[in-house]
Amino acid sequence: MRVLIADDDADVRELLVEVFRDAGFDVLEASNGLEALLYVKRDRPDAVVLDLMMPRLGGVEALKRIHNFNPGIRVLVVTGAIDPELHRQATASGATGVFTKPVSAATLVAALTGPAPTPPPKPASSEAVPVPSAGAPTGRILVVDDNPEVRAMLEDVLTSLGYTTRAAADGATAVRSVLTEAPDVVLLDVYMPGLSGVGALPTIVALAPHAKVIMISGAANEDVLKRSLAFGAHDYVTKPFEISSLSRAIEMALAMRRLEASPDAK
Repeated sequence: MRVLIADDDADVRELLVEVFRDAGFDVLEASNGLEALLYVKRDRPDAVVLDLMMPRLGGVEALKRIHNFNPGIRVLVVTGAIDPELHRQATASGATGVFTKPVSAATLVAALTGPAPTPPPKPASSEAVPVPSAGAPTGRILVVDDNPEVRAMLEDVLTSLGYTTRAAADGATAVRSVLTEAPDVVLLDVYMPGLSGVGALPTIVALAPHAKVIMISGAANEDVLKRSLAFGAHDYVTKPFEISSLSRAIEMALAMRRLEASPDAK
């Protein structure tokens, strides 16, 4: 059996890879959600051990995308979040099992050596929205930040890079903007007065499931950022950020959209 180990913690990944290989599995490994999805699409593993909180496509959304590529794949979800709702969503999205860290590698191996469960019926997929081509930088970006100087700076820079931008000063305005026209990428400030970025995230993901949300935070609060990833954010960057780093994050987000829209991703 070929199994993909997907975890952004190099030490955890190394341990799991070693244990699964010793147990006779053919093992692949990925350090982020996008890399994991590429492996699932290209190498067709039989099973995935999936950390639910990874950058570049994490959370339940990663699980849904994996099952979209291969409805019969077995996915063991591993998460450090003791969140009953998150566990329920993972199970409803087709996880073979949900395990809370710390969990022993032997337990995960045992979960994959048992009989395979009946694959859940594949949900009807919604019609794909148009996505940017793989040529020069192009895409619709919604900038959400309560600081007018930050908004203006980001819009100027992104426009100069070839992107089409809109802006919102708070979470509620962002939700209305998404409802009016779904963007390709949302740059969403975590901390804002009124409806915060974290508070607006689930609604934005629900209204624009094809949009990729990149969280922006002025404070490196690991718990908040990882929770954002678990509930649908694609990635996060921390202020002060370099424009080159932000540009790479946006390019990765748009690459994910193109990947999802490719014919064999249906």
